[in-house]
Amino acid sequence: AVRCMSNFHPIATHRNRPDSNASVVWDFHDYERVEAILAKYPLNYKQAGIIPLLDLAQRQHGGWLPVQAMEKVASIVGVDKIRVFEVATFYTMFNREPVGKYFIQLCGTTPCMVCGSEEIKKTIESELGIHEGETTPDGMFTLREVECLGACANAPMIQLNDDYYECLTPETTKKLLKACKAGNPPEMGKWGSLPLNGQVSCEGPLGPQTLTGAPPEPGFMMREDLEPAVDPASVKEHMGY
Repeated sequence: AVRCMSNFHPIATHRNRPDSNASVVWDFHDYERVEAILAKYPLNYKQAGIIPLLDLAQRQHGGWLPVQAMEKVASIVGVDKIRVFEVATFYTMFNREPVGKYFIQLCGTTPCMVCGSEEIKKTIESELGIHEGETTPDGMFTLREVECLGACANAPMIQLNDDYYECLTPETTKKLLKACKAGNPPEMGKWGSLPLNGQVSCEGPLGPQTLTGAPPEPGFMMREDLEPAVDPASVKEHMGY
């Protein structure tokens, strides 16, 4: 297995590779998208586009950022290279070494941990023959443990590339990995994620139980003594201003 550093310990300095060094020519394939990103910001604040341009470069380059892509972004927004290097090394969403076709980010924070993320981690490592922070020899899978991904209600979960697979068990995790190996990962559900226990989004086993009716009219639950209006001066006096 090819060993990569975990997101908890990103590499501190650049390491030249045959495909990541200053002598390699790199450029964007789609400058319409580059211009669309830059158009969102004032001309004198083009550096505000560093993060979305780095994301575009990373997607173009197979999920990771070579140094020459960072230098291209610096050239486009008109800042020193170090300014882009600072962004790329600060945010763990940017990978500065190659990752697999299926980039697995396993949430290991408290809610997922108490719901079984360690068991899911062992399942993935056993099925793929790698450890956390490594990439399979065929370049298909990379596994990293990360901090909270914001799907605590459906723990344990992983982010697979851009998609969330939630409510995992060792059995459903194995099925997911097998589907990926076959080149057919399950499609996302209607709300943009896929709990693998059959539920819809964060709904419980009984389905939606709250907010099932139409929204209330304006003024619902308002105090009657506040209608129709309150003199702001009296509020200031009451609060001691």
